[in-house]
Amino acid sequence: MGRRRLEGVHLKLQGLPSKRPLSDYVYESVKRMIVKGELEPGTRLVESRIATQLSISRTPVREAFQRLEKEGLIRKNMVGAVFVADLTKEDVEETFGIRSVLESYAARLATKRHSKKDLALLEKKVEQYEEALREKRFDQLSRINTEFHELLYRLSKSPRLVKMINELKDHISRFREVILKIEEVAKLSKEDHRKMLEYMAIRDEEAVERIVREHILRGQNLVISLLEREKTKKNQG
Repeated sequence: MGRRRLEGVHLKLQGLPSKRPLSDYVYESVKRMIVKGELEPGTRLVESRIATQLSISRTPVREAFQRLEKEGLIRKNMVGAVFVADLTKEDVEETFGIRSVLESYAARLATKRHSKKDLALLEKKVEQYEEALREKRFDQLSRINTEFHELLYRLSKSPRLVKMINELKDHISRFREVILKIEEVAKLSKEDHRKMLEYMAIRDEEAVERIVREHILRGQNLVISLLEREKTKKNQG
């Protein structure tokens, strides 16, 4: 979670869309790079340089920045310079706190409402995760993990609840990209998924709800620990 403060960054944007609004394209591309960790917290984004790189006006870039700022993924300083938003302890606690409530409840409902066929699909995702972990393909773990959780929460058969969870999706993905690259953490995540399946199979709603809550809060504590470690390094440097 190293920090960079640049006077601009070359974005990996290739080929402009022919039918989509340019602002949507810039927004989605920059957001993807932030979520994947390719643009680190503190990286400066210069509107004019992005526009020049794409040979477009600054208006769609400005519109994209406005959307990203509203979602909390970028921030402006006192003089209007734009940076990728930092990950603060307060942000982590708020995001994970909301997740622990919404997702544990969704898992409880999924335990009650799933079919055997649904459970087989979850099992397949766990096997994919375990295979990637064995082969040390850590760059794939976040995607597979996200797919597992999204499938689990859809099994709640509560569209409103799933919509609320999805509103946090981008922020959640930023954290997953960080913590699942730590092998020991990735292994613990795998064990939690196995426990979820075990208790879902016998429809123990309380056990699954508890495991998901503990799973999320463990991630919260780890992210906070990493943030504090980075802060200490910065102060010592």
